[in-house]
Amino acid sequence: MTIQQKRPSESDIDFFRRLTLSICSSLDLDKALERCLETLQGRIPAEDIFLILDAPWLGGFYVLAQATVPGVPRLDKNIPLPPEILDSVYKNPILEPILVNDTSKHPNCMAVASYVKNQGFSEILHPIVLKEVRKGLLVIRTRGNGRYTEEHLQLISRVHGPFTMAVSNAVQHMEVLRLKEQLRDENRYLKEELFPHREGVVIGESAGLKDVMTAVGQIAPLNNTVLLLGETGVGKEVIAGSIHKRSPREKGPFIKVNCGAIPENLIDSELFGHVRGAFSGATEKRKGRFERAAGGTLFLDEIGELPLQVQTRLLRAIQTKEIEPVGGSGPVPVDIRIIAATHRNLEQMVERGEFREDLWFRINAFPILIPPLRERTEDIPELVRFFVSQKGKELGLRLHPPLSQAATNRLIAMTWPGNIRELENLVEQELIRNRGKELHFNIPPGPKSVSVPNYPATDNLPTQSASPPSPLEEALSLHIRRALKQSSGQVHGPEGAARLLQINASTLRHRMSKMGIAHGRKY
Repeated sequence: MTIQQKRPSESDIDFFRRLTLSICSSLDLDKALERCLETLQGRIPAEDIFLILDAPWLGGFYVLAQATVPGVPRLDKNIPLPPEILDSVYKNPILEPILVNDTSKHPNCMAVASYVKNQGFSEILHPIVLKEVRKGLLVIRTRGNGRYTEEHLQLISRVHGPFTMAVSNAVQHMEVLRLKEQLRDENRYLKEELFPHREGVVIGESAGLKDVMTAVGQIAPLNNTVLLLGETGVGKEVIAGSIHKRSPREKGPFIKVNCGAIPENLIDSELFGHVRGAFSGATEKRKGRFERAAGGTLFLDEIGELPLQVQTRLLRAIQTKEIEPVGGSGPVPVDIRIIAATHRNLEQMVERGEFREDLWFRINAFPILIPPLRERTEDIPELVRFFVSQKGKELGLRLHPPLSQAATNRLIAMTWPGNIRELENLVEQELIRNRGKELHFNIPPGPKSVSVPNYPATDNLPTQSASPPSPLEEALSLHIRRALKQSSGQVHGPEGAARLLQINASTLRHRMSKMGIAHGRKY
């Protein structure tokens, strides 16, 4: 449809000015669209406005921003579509601004009705075009049929330019944030590379982390995927770095991805890269973390935070050793080792449908559980000395202040819900307060107990800091037998041992078989 433009009136010019100012008022497009909606309501029926980007590599659309009035449903950020609908919509895209006064009578609107919740709405659909390529749609809608006129459509078509500019600016802003986060990650890693424990020496490897480092020694020379489990701040990245340093890939790159820190709409590009023109703001080809880790190790921290759609593509990359950059035309082979880490219970996430079971099986072949600091208090004095030396250099202190025995005892008595990261921050604060004088750590006592993540059975083993821990297999066997005794030998069911241990019954039976624990008897 070709829109015949008429000369704008003074009221139109004022409206364009106010709407343009609203669009450009904030880099937070949700806030900008809220102001746009208020401005629009003075001229046309409008209860919902959103910007939706074409994202065929995500299997659907991505909602860049949305503003609604109360009672109008908000859309999910990612809108996946079945393959047949995806093909139909992208083969017949809306390339000119149109009115849809009954969404049940337009083929594209009908196809995506249940996904964009457009039933019972009138809509103005205006394509967003950058450099002669459609990137998505501006959608304005209101409840009821037959609510819009050609005059309304002409009015909106005149502000297409500012909306396009806003989309371009927002996408570029997100790219800047992504690059800033990438730079921060790489800077953090380069700084940590200067410290001894990143060069393969781990504090506590002969004490509180002895079992962990034994497992590291077993797996490091191989190429297997490794899963690191433990609470936030226990040092999973340190252990991942140690595995890398002790492996044949030690001369290759060690690339870290914090899966929980990347915006959903940038995860695919961040992991797999993109080609030029793949989406708005993609002005040049860029390698993703997989390609940058070629010949080395890719550390996927907080893997439990990945959306399900990305988990699918990650599983495919692990299985095939190939990736497909966003907008690319074919697979790219990658030679990497993957180390994943999480503070969450992936087994429970699988049961809730929040994590793919096949991906969990793939990464869980060799799990390593890193104990919290409260279970390795014998390492605290050495950790404090290390952080005093490290932070002292950063703060420009010439002399490293001594640590009193009373202060050491106070630190050992704490519960450390924030683990090593909390200890590191506390040492830095104490150094700043004392400026080279003796450290006393005169801080209020912490809570007597802390809430810890509910891992599978291996995370709930009783510990006694006053005596050496039992061998891992022995302690695990004892823990399972106690659960079986409490359940009268029942493995599955509401009162079964599997429910008590919060793991799958099949997993428990497998562990029992490996340990020689008999089935079908009372304990």
